[in-house]
Amino acid sequence: MNCRLADCGDTPGICDIEMASFKTPWSFESIWSDICMNENAYYFVAEVDGKIVGYCGIHVVLDEGHIMNVAVSPEYRRQGIGEAVLRTMMDYTCMSAYTLEVRISNKTAIELYKRLGFVSAGVRPNYYGNEDAIIMWRRESTT
Repeated sequence: MNCRLADCGDTPGICDIEMASFKTPWSFESIWSDICMNENAYYFVAEVDGKIVGYCGIHVVLDEGHIMNVAVSPEYRRQGIGEAVLRTMMDYTCMSAYTLEVRISNKTAIELYKRLGFVSAGVRPNYYGNEDAIIMWRRESTT
């Protein structure tokens, strides 16, 4: 597996994973614009044999990063790919703090984020339509 910074040409592979992973996926145009036009956005991909199998995106504001999306192709889940691409992103961006929202029902993702040093900081009611989101933060002093 190889993790790297994404480029515009990675948009189709990222969109395939997005469509397979989320009930309300981002559009091709939104992802392409974020990767190719937004100077405050960074996307990272994980590849296996040249195929994009996971990704994450982050928006950087000053010294903090808001993790927008993290997803792994269904057939590659539970192999450490999500953690690898998140660690690559954090090594590259070196923010003093990271935040994200995660579905309250997504226990697998919550456990991953906890392993990476994220802690729960609150709840956003109905953030995902009729499902709450847990707000999580990871500060530089957290391991």
